[in-house]
Amino acid sequence: MSRLNSIIFVLLIGIMAGVNKVIILGNLGMDPEVRTLESGAKLARLRIATSESYTNKDGQKVENTEWHSVTVWRQLADIAEKYLAKGRQVYIEGKLQTRSWKDPEGNDRYATEIVGERLQLIGGRPDSNESQPQTQHQAPAPAPAPAPAPAPANQTQNQAQPSEDAADDLPF
Repeated sequence: MSRLNSIIFVLLIGIMAGVNKVIILGNLGMDPEVRTLESGAKLARLRIATSESYTNKDGQKVENTEWHSVTVWRQLADIAEKYLAKGRQVYIEGKLQTRSWKDPEGNDRYATEIVGERLQLIGGRPDSNESQPQTQHQAPAPAPAPAPAPAPANQTQNQAQPSEDAADDLPF
């Protein structure tokens, strides 16, 4: 392996150190549990079932269901409270997070759950025969950087436009 390839490989290993991404599409097993914390932040806990089926060696159809605990915060919790109900199909993107605590007997307890960062409602409401369009929601992004100060009044619009050469400076 050449020295350049070795350097690129090491850089890629450093960049690809870890990815924590979860995507599930499933049905709510119960209505969302919603609560507001003392700080005013709202959270909703969801129980979502995902199922997969296959035919075993005897030719019988087998269905396996996995249950997932999902927590969504703030605006996504508001949306979950307003639109989600038992049986509703939902798409969630998020990350895995493990919480720990001590139970009343002093034993260490752990729970791994999905922290939802994006939520998309799929299909219509379970109690409705109508199909509704999909609605997608995402956790709010951090506040953008402040806008640059306005240009002086004597600056013309042509001076504020980037030159054609600026497009050549793009790194891609």
